[in-house]
Amino acid sequence: MTAPERTADATTLDLADAQTYIDHDPVWLWRELRERSPVHWNEPKGGVPGFWAVTRYADVVSVYKDTKNFTSERGNVLSTLLQGHDSAAGKMLAVTDGAHHRAVRNLMLKSFSPRLLDHVAELVRQRTRDLFAGVVGKGQVDFASDVADNIPINTIGDLMDVPQADRQQLVEWNNKTLARHSSEDGEMEEWLARNEILMYFGTLAEQRRKSPGDDVVSALATGLVEGKPLPDDEIVFNCYSLILGADESSRMSSIGAIRALAENPDQWRALKNGDVSIESATEEVLRWTTPAMHFGRRAVADVEVGGTTVREGDVVTLWNSSANFDEAVFPGSERFDLARTPNKHLAFGFGPHFCLGAFLGRAHVGAVLGCLRDTVSDIRLPAEPTRLYSNFVYGYSSLPVELVP
Repeated sequence: MTAPERTADATTLDLADAQTYIDHDPVWLWRELRERSPVHWNEPKGGVPGFWAVTRYADVVSVYKDTKNFTSERGNVLSTLLQGHDSAAGKMLAVTDGAHHRAVRNLMLKSFSPRLLDHVAELVRQRTRDLFAGVVGKGQVDFASDVADNIPINTIGDLMDVPQADRQQLVEWNNKTLARHSSEDGEMEEWLARNEILMYFGTLAEQRRKSPGDDVVSALATGLVEGKPLPDDEIVFNCYSLILGADESSRMSSIGAIRALAENPDQWRALKNGDVSIESATEEVLRWTTPAMHFGRRAVADVEVGGTTVREGDVVTLWNSSANFDEAVFPGSERFDLARTPNKHLAFGFGPHFCLGAFLGRAHVGAVLGCLRDTVSDIRLPAEPTRLYSNFVYGYSSLPVELVP
């Protein structure tokens, strides 16, 4: 992490601007807001509406749980919330509430059985070992493109039975949909990539309807919700959501783990020596990296949050990246501590919309940590990483590293 920016006033920074998270240390930013303005009004700027930013753990959890006064169906991230709508509302799990949300979620969960997930987790470990064998001792490599990009997409690809030849293209499209490399990259590229993914899964769903298997796409394409088949757009939107959620979060956590271990040699030794378990280390990596910085809701009634009145129609953003560093819940929160317990972080959200792929995310990070412990003696960072340009995903698109065998 960069040195804390002490010359700025955190309460005046624009939380909708992706550049804010490049120019300022987020740990400093959220600490300031938790202390000075825990339910913070982000002023309208440049034609972009204002919104609330909730930064304390207890307040974030209270909104996640409150399905009576808040809805996801008018967007669940800043990019859609500030437009006032989400085209997938009521059709994609992440932006659907109530009984329909529960029914579709239960349909998808049939493809996430413990038996199947245990098999997938073993495939994750094997694939990760193979990838590490190709980079350990090879001098400088890019951990993002050479390792991390190849793990989650293949895992969710297995669950969805996506043909192997198509997976790299999905990674490239996915990279453009949630984050850009800089402010110079255009929004049109994001839009085109998103539509490419939607069209791809439209074709795949059509094939699975005719010839179904045991995969998630087949479950959506052939399953019944409330006695009826799901419409085509609902199938496609939920496939899209799975790819985005499963891929982006796991990659960013794994990449962030490399940097955190290299910069905290005491924790690297604790992992190497077996002083901490892979399970405990995985949870701390997820807390420390928190790739999905926020999720959001819209108030459907006047309601109090953390002593502040939020009005009906207001946009409320829940900053996991702040809640996960709240000293009231995580003592010594700014210390990377692989033995931290308890560690009830919000990296996968909370409540009815808790991430469907949390098991897979943990499997990915755990596999990377296991390979580091078992095959690497030293982690060296020969050059600065490249940060993603995003107000939603925190992480790196490139991380040069030398993994010494």
